[in-house]
Amino acid sequence: MRPRVNFNWNSVIFVQMKAIEHYQQQFVAHLEHYNTTRTPKNLYDPIQYILKLGGKRLRPTLTLMTTDCFDGTISDALNAALAIEVFHNFSLIHDDIMDKAPLRRGQQTVHEKWDLNTGILSGDAMLILAYQLFESYEAIQFQQLTTLFSKTALEVCEGQQYDVDFETRFDVTIPEYIKMIEYKTAVLVGAAMQMGAVVAGASIEDQKKVYDFGKNLGIAFQLQDDYLDAFGDPKLFGKQVGGDIIENKKTYLFLKAMELGTETCKTNLKHLFSEESNSSDQKVAQVLTLFEESGAAHATKTAIEDYTKQAFHVLEQLHIEASKKQRLKAFGLQLMNRAS
Repeated sequence: MRPRVNFNWNSVIFVQMKAIEHYQQQFVAHLEHYNTTRTPKNLYDPIQYILKLGGKRLRPTLTLMTTDCFDGTISDALNAALAIEVFHNFSLIHDDIMDKAPLRRGQQTVHEKWDLNTGILSGDAMLILAYQLFESYEAIQFQQLTTLFSKTALEVCEGQQYDVDFETRFDVTIPEYIKMIEYKTAVLVGAAMQMGAVVAGASIEDQKKVYDFGKNLGIAFQLQDDYLDAFGDPKLFGKQVGGDIIENKKTYLFLKAMELGTETCKTNLKHLFSEESNSSDQKVAQVLTLFEESGAAHATKTAIEDYTKQAFHVLEQLHIEASKKQRLKAFGLQLMNRAS
């Protein structure tokens, strides 16, 4: 599923993405110079390891881009962007421990490569290191950045707990699920953008608006992730199709099918999602059929479009140049046109 994009916007996306690559390159160069090589090695080596595993670097890129869009100095935003990336990777270490995941970005997870205690302790250290990166800012910005960061970090933890709680529930509502992905995923996108605005000295009004833009885009991104996991092209999406179904994850698609489907559909879904060892292609095919027949697949596409539109509506209210709005919109469109 992808929002409608006309030919002119495709051209704009191409031009603006070239500019976005420049932000990514600046951030990666800054990350390369971020050295946590110190003793004890078993505490700091895992930190270097996960930070060097790669990834899209979407959040820090958004921090730099937002600073530039508000006419700030990009280099001033590098430590705030790095704090976001360090925190994000801290959360991944602990998520992998909770999920007992063996791989992260195709490589061994930290707790597998070292051990469980190392994963916990190195993750804890990363949270502290993230806070230390804000110490390079003057008092007013430091206060604004750390207040936002603390609020966001706590919400991410709350979102993770909601996610854990939902694993054993069949009565999760759509609003509850949206709140979970908002806290677990979207608030960090919003915070990354607001931090860029803080560094640039943007007004409080614009800071809040750019936060809302990022948050709504983050929700749309996660809903699209749910959709593409089920219906995406694995070669384009880069993940196994049906992975969430195999793991019995109750995504937006599942919840919508339970809301919209017939009693037979609901009974069949409950049965299929209670099978712990069934990872067959047949199970995936059956669930996808139920998602389609119930209307859940269409409803999920509609929700993705709605949150994307909400993000772009907020974007139009920002007090920045039209060309800068185009850059942010191009990023959003490129993000939402990953694969289908």
